[in-house]
Amino acid sequence: MALTGRTALLAAIGSLPVGILAPSWTGMLAVNVPLSLAILCDYALAAPVRTLQFTRSGDTSVRLGEAAAVELTVGNPSRRRLRAHVRDAWPPSSWRDGSKEAASRHEVTVPAGERRRLTTRLRPSRRGDRQADRVTVRSFGPLGLAARQGSHRVPWTVRVLPPFTSRKHLPSRLARLRELDGRTSVLTRGEGTEFDSLREYVPGDDTRSIDWRATARQSSVAVRTWRPERDRHILLVLDTGRTSAGRVGDVPRLDAAMDAALLLTALASRAGDRVDLLAYDRRVRARVQGRPAGEVLPAMVAAMANLEPELVETDARALGAAALTGAPRRSLIVLLTSLDAAPVEEGLLPVLPQLTQRHTVVVASVSDPHVQEMTHSRGSARAVYEAAAGAQAQAQRRTVAEQLQRHDVTVVDATPENLAPALADAYLGLKAAGRL
Repeated sequence: MALTGRTALLAAIGSLPVGILAPSWTGMLAVNVPLSLAILCDYALAAPVRTLQFTRSGDTSVRLGEAAAVELTVGNPSRRRLRAHVRDAWPPSSWRDGSKEAASRHEVTVPAGERRRLTTRLRPSRRGDRQADRVTVRSFGPLGLAARQGSHRVPWTVRVLPPFTSRKHLPSRLARLRELDGRTSVLTRGEGTEFDSLREYVPGDDTRSIDWRATARQSSVAVRTWRPERDRHILLVLDTGRTSAGRVGDVPRLDAAMDAALLLTALASRAGDRVDLLAYDRRVRARVQGRPAGEVLPAMVAAMANLEPELVETDARALGAAALTGAPRRSLIVLLTSLDAAPVEEGLLPVLPQLTQRHTVVVASVSDPHVQEMTHSRGSARAVYEAAAGAQAQAQRRTVAEQLQRHDVTVVDATPENLAPALADAYLGLKAAGRL
């Protein structure tokens, strides 16, 4: 039984004159006994809670930062009218700060034998699966003095997907891809290594592209056109070790890396290439392999939804072996990891020769714009020390990048906002150069 504020107010109002005019046990009983009887009658007339019937429907997935609507249907099979407060409980990360109380609580009136539908709007603040907790119902009597209370388990799961904020860069990169592929109305065809077609020579064309056999069969000079090769294999390797747990601004490094991987997946699948995913630290955390072009991006998003950084040191040798297993023939391996000196020098550099011997390797890393700001600090001793620390950190990253480049590795080092478009540009550059 749960008592309401109305009950406390009536008890206070009735006790006040008794306490002033006739303070005695008889006076107190004269007030409280009728009130107690009213409470018991109100409780008895309240609709039962245990027999209520609940079903759920609505969204099962939502992108991080967007809203999801989950509908809860309340059925009242009893013969009494249900007047209730309903609390639809979800994990705290299912709402923004300060909005939980308003979004999870509902007032509902359900006549006997009928149903009503309630809508709970979630706005998750973290990726992953959000599972509904208990539905708590407080059923009030007609006088509003007492209530029956009980809880029901009504399972439902909403998967919170990565936001894919970099998709705004996709149209411009697709335009560049079409230019490389020669499908735009430009005078020069895109560079590449795969023969596309023949066309008539125009001044300015590379004379090395003239097809002399085709020219001999017709009255005009014919030149060969090329397009970037298709059906190439790309393996995206996400380092989910401890370095991916660091936050750059409000974005974890792993989330920025996933956003870059999604943009590259969308671009490469449109280019006709096959894209696979491997998330690894000391064991495989997620894998997407062998999906057709139309299914690879949704599969990537679903696989990344529950990925979280692991506070362990990444086993670089095992990661390299897993990458070689996932790329049995020549491929583009994109390793999204950190450019910190210790993990790279002790872990990644020893296994790079095995990767670069058979594959084209790109290392993409998230840089911290605050370090760049620190290098411009002046005006006090503390600011000068910050500037020196920032300069030293940048010098170490440049040194690590140069070490990787000596092994014929393409390095992409950018801030969280610029990592995705920079990685897409690196992919297009490799494609234009015929390295894929």
